[in-house]
Formats: sequence, C-alpha cells, structure tokens
Amino acid sequence: MKRSSTRETTVVADVCTAMESIAPTALAQEWDNVGLLTGDLKAAARRVMLTIDLTGPVVDEAVRKKIDLIVSYHPPIFKPISSLCTPGAGMESQVFRCIRKGVAIYSPHTALDAADGGTNDALAQLCGIYQTEPLEYVDAPKPDECKFVVFVPPQHLEKVTEAIFEAGAGQIGDYSRCSFRTPGVGTFLGGRTTNPAVGQRGKMESVPEVRLESIVRTTDLSKVIHAMRRVHPYEEPAFDIYPLRARPVRGIGRYGKLSKTTTLERLARRLQLQTKAKGVQMVGRRKQPVDTVVIVAGAAGILPFRIPLSNRHVIITGEIRHHDALTIERYGCSAIALGHWASERPVLKLLAQRLAELLPELPLSVSSADRDPFDSL
Repeated sequence: MKRSSTRETTVVADVCTAMESIAPTALAQEWDNVGLLTGDLKAAARRVMLTIDLTGPVVDEAVRKKIDLIVSYHPPIFKPISSLCTPGAGMESQVFRCIRKGVAIYSPHTALDAADGGTNDALAQLCGIYQTEPLEYVDAPKPDECKFVVFVPPQHLEKVTEAIFEAGAGQIGDYSRCSFRTPGVGTFLGGRTTNPAVGQRGKMESVPEVRLESIVRTTDLSKVIHAMRRVHPYEEPAFDIYPLRARPVRGIGRYGKLSKTTTLERLARRLQLQTKAKGVQMVGRRKQPVDTVVIVAGAAGILPFRIPLSNRHVIITGEIRHHDALTIERYGCSAIALGHWASERPVLKLLAQRLAELLPELPLSVSSADRDPFDSL
C-alpha cells in the first residue's frame, strides 16, 4: 500500500486502506457492521488510537491526545440509529461526541477475527501455536474468473487449444497455458437445416471428442469464445461456462496442536498471566491432559462443536453460556473462559505493529482507558 507521493499528510482513507489489507471487510460475518463507521475520508489522520470498546473514558482519552481516528474493535454502531444526541447512556452518545470533535471511527470486528494474524491468531500465539486452521471458513469473495469447457474432435484439439490460449485462457497464478483434457464420446442428431462436419444430417452419430477445460478471466471470456468458434470444425460447438468461487482460506475461530501436552490448569494459569485476565473460568478437570486447542475469541457460542472434539481438546474463549458448558462436559473435553474483553485485547498490540509497518510515519497508540467492564473480588 502506497500513498500518493504528492501528499505528505496521512488521511483517514489511508488508514482505511491499511485496515482493509490487514482485515478485509469481506471476511466479516453477514450480521456484522465493519469498516469506517463515521468520519471524513479526506480528513487528516495525524494520530490513531486502538481500543476494544468505545467508552466514555476512551473518548475522553482520544480528545485529550488529539486523536483523529479511533480503531474500535467492537462497532459502536451496530443497529440502525434513530437519533444521535448527548448526554445519554447509549453508544450513540459517544459516537456523537466523536463526530463533534472530528474523530473518525473504524471497526474491524469479525473481519479481524477471521483475518490472518487477527484476534484468534493472537490467542493462538499466546498458546505457542503458529500453525492453525479455521474452525469455519468464510465465503471468499467472488473471483473474476470462470471455467471454460469445450468439446473438440481429437484431430482439432491442439488448434482449438492454441486459439483459446492466445485469447487469454489458461492463466493460473504464475502458470500459463493451463488446461485439462478428458477423452469421451459425443452424440448428436443433425436437423434438416444442419451441415455437420462429421457424419450425416438426420442420422444419429457417435464421435470421439475431448473435453477441454481451462480457466478464463471474465473480461477475456468473449474473446476466448470468439477464438474457439473461429477454429472449431463444428457448426455448433458444444461449450459450457462455469462460474467459480474463490477457494476459502480464512475463517472464524482457530484450532491447532500444542508443542507439548500440558494440563488444563497449567494452560489456564499461563493465559491468565499473559492476558492479565481478572477472572478465568474452567470447564473440566484441572489435571486433564490437553494437547489440541480450539480458539474462539469473544464468545464461543456453538461454533467449536462443528469439529470432532475429544478429551484432549481444550476450548479457549472469552465467555461460555451455562448450557454450552454442560455440552462441553458431555463431550468430555475442557474449556477456558478468559472473559470476553480479555480474550480480544491481545490483538491490539499485533494490530498496532502491522499498521505501523504499513503507515510508518503515523503515530499509533493503544488506549489505556479501555478496560474490562467486569472486576473480580
């Protein structure tokens, strides 16, 4: 990501672009509200502050530090707003204060959960796990490619293949002229107005053909079809176009193997020290050996139960509902609940580091007023 060489001041749009490269908004859950929630894209962003929640003390801190943009992990605008006013107990009051002070608000939320190096990966790293898999893949954005399939007599195969390659087919990453060929038998019965290149009209024909497949950019599709028709021997070439979906590579949640087996209690104490969580809860036997970690930052819900669980699994999350805890016990596995805020807060340090790499001239800070709303005795 590069800013224009003619502009020295970082603007809100630059920060949005950097955030999009770190946590693409297309990865967010459908119900979520992510991206720039308030602010002027062209306004200067001289100072940026990161927080989990946009609370009154956080806004006070932002005003005191002359912050121009707050990256609030949790979106303060979640449902449609009917009014913006202050004072008030709702989030609308803090949003209004930010607008009045010219402070933009950006929220990554579940996009950051799914992104590489995001909220769930931050917890995985605290466990010493760097090779993880998503629990549930997020549908990838629709690609600008399709699969083009045409059926060709064997003796014309190379001519048709060369024509579609020259028109732009067959590019996969850094590889070009890619195709797949499958031999088979084609059948047809030509009507009275046809002039078949093989066989006779009015007679059922069976001929050897090759199914030729190749990837085509949608912008090149018309050129490829035209090139194929130009050299194909048939009056009516049989061809198909299949829309493609990008291969999903990111998703919500993580699971992976610990470098060595430990116990539920040891892992819980380790995470409590690393996250400074105030009240850690456990489900399962304290001395239970565990070697596989399932991570869902924030609230676990039912998501971890979509993969097979054993007594060697431990679910690490922020909060667990009572009946979900009973379900975990029935599965025979374990769980650690760090607190919702405590399970998400570790990502802010990693996010600040990545933003600093993309925008090295931009002063960044993590809010010191952001805090867990729960306390312990």
